[in-house]
Amino acid sequence: MPASEVMKKFRKRELHSGRGGKIVRSKKQAKAILFSYLRKEGRIGPRKKAKGKTAKRKKVTKRQ
Repeated sequence: MPASEVMKKFRKRELHSGRGGKIVRSKKQAKAILFSYLRKEGRIGPRKKAKGKTAKRKKVTKRQ
């Protein structure tokens, strides 16, 4: 299903989450559904894991 079709269904309040699930009301959820369709079709790869950010330590200087 192309992106335009998913967004049209979202705007008309016909896009459901899952089989016969609740109507999708947020744009974020509509995008997530779109990406899942694209993954099934093989257009985009699986989701990459987010890299954890490491906190940088500040240098502490001694006062004299």
